Amino acid sequence: MSLALVIPNYNHRVAIEQTLQALAHLNLPCYLVNDGSDDKTCHLLLELDAKYPWVTLIHHPFNRGKGAAVTTGLRAAYQDGFTHALQVDADGQHNLDDIPAMIAKSELHPQALISGLPQYDESVPKGRYYARYLTHFWVWVETLSFDIQDSMCGFRIYPLAATEHLFLTESLGERMDFDIEILVRLHWQGVEVLHLPTQVIYPEDGVSHFQGLWDNIRISSMHTRLVFGMLRRLPQRVFKQKDNQHWSRISERGSYWGIKLLAASYKLGGHWLCRAIMYPVIFYFFLTGRHAREASQAFLKQVKAFDPEHPQLQEEVSWRHSLKHFITFGNAALDRIDAWCDRIQLSQIEFPNRELLAEQLEAGQGAVLLVSHLGNLELCRAICINQKQVKVNVMVMTQNAENFNRVLKQLNPDSSLNLIQVTELGPTTSMLLQQKVEQGELVVIAGDRTSTNTQGRVVYSPFMGKEAPFPQGPFILAGLLDCPVYLMFCLREQGVYHVHLEAFSNTLKGPRKGRMQRLEEAVHHYSARLEYYARREPLQWFNFFDFWHKDSEIQRTKHQGEDRTGK
Repeated sequence: MSLALVIPNYNHRVAIEQTLQALAHLNLPCYLVNDGSDDKTCHLLLELDAKYPWVTLIHHPFNRGKGAAVTTGLRAAYQDGFTHALQVDADGQHNLDDIPAMIAKSELHPQALISGLPQYDESVPKGRYYARYLTHFWVWVETLSFDIQDSMCGFRIYPLAATEHLFLTESLGERMDFDIEILVRLHWQGVEVLHLPTQVIYPEDGVSHFQGLWDNIRISSMHTRLVFGMLRRLPQRVFKQKDNQHWSRISERGSYWGIKLLAASYKLGGHWLCRAIMYPVIFYFFLTGRHAREASQAFLKQVKAFDPEHPQLQEEVSWRHSLKHFITFGNAALDRIDAWCDRIQLSQIEFPNRELLAEQLEAGQGAVLLVSHLGNLELCRAICINQKQVKVNVMVMTQNAENFNRVLKQLNPDSSLNLIQVTELGPTTSMLLQQKVEQGELVVIAGDRTSTNTQGRVVYSPFMGKEAPFPQGPFILAGLLDCPVYLMFCLREQGVYHVHLEAFSNTLKGPRKGRMQRLEEAVHHYSARLEYYARREPLQWFNFFDFWHKDSEIQRTKHQGEDRTGK
């Protein structure tokens, strides 16, 4: 990886010298593009070019726009043999201390575009801050995803080969529409967009070149073009095949940014605005999420086959039941936000067995809660009983824990819920959680999802009349922690949340002899209770994938793919 800096400049005299001084220690070549600045700025840039030998000054004879200046710098870097270019604005808004982290992320993902994810302070103009969400919405529509979390930050590392290919095949806007359009079109081209949180400030003496009327017209025109471009790609996206793919390899469509959007809407307009945004989004995911839609219908049909007289499935299962299933998931997301903001109180929750944990927690002793993706997991915070704040640690087997933690802290800085991301339940994880338990904290582990790391390490157990794979890891880990284990299910029944808490085992630890038998018995016990509660509220089953997919079939597909590629 060979990296260069690209800095567009149009009449930025105040901050440009400080910016170059701050960049000098990086020892990176820099393409400084003078986009038709006035005479005073030109003279300053010539002085800086002479002062810093690592700076290459490029002139535009007249002002063409920020996008044109960035394009000139990127293409010059590519022609000189660089593989990547770091775009930095000249106005002093960006936190240059984050550059090493951006470079490290780019080295780990050399084919990706690394973009700053702005974290604003009080200096941000409120009008511009909230207006960004309108662009976010259109970008999510144009990419049919939530992959691009922010498209307007001019602090990013470009992979130059992909960028040059785009320049050769498409004509991009040259002004304030550039930063947005290039991200969307690179995403269409298959370039992954990754984000890194970074502080962004608006200096009091900063100069803005945003032309309110004309730049808004340009951006609106650009979004119109991109939306029509999206429509051309829509059939391919809707009918794209993803067969025989493990659920954890399928990107979680909007999981973080869907919650982020709802959280921002919640702060701005409460439930009414959340619902106004949520239902169109849910309907979109229902239309385009073929695999999730089919998995929903398959699950509901299996429930009806297992329980033909089920009161919620009196008619033949159809797309209407699946749509209702999706809407239930959306409503649960709103309830999660209420839970995170402490707007659901214990008095609003039926929690009859809370005394099972009360004495143990008051004595400072921790425990394991085995849960599932049935109902509303986030309401486990209701376990903070008798005004005693109990730390709740939730194991998350996805890549989104850090993001979810950030959203949660924005919603409620005093939250006692901690999401811990793990890719495998190994010795390091068990040591960390052992400390949590010894400190009197609760460890929450979902036992109903396998991961790509648990293939071959599952226990098959009856579930709704068919054998389903359950991971061994949560039950092995609970045994290693050598503490009481409880089952917990939180379901919305007749408009009220009910927390169902059951004692599962005083400990799952035992002698090595008979360990596999104990493990199977624990999984069978768990699957039986999960089946019982899933039958009660099947529309609150939020595993939108083929739950009964055989682990051996996934392994066989994986090996066949390796044989075909010669790996």
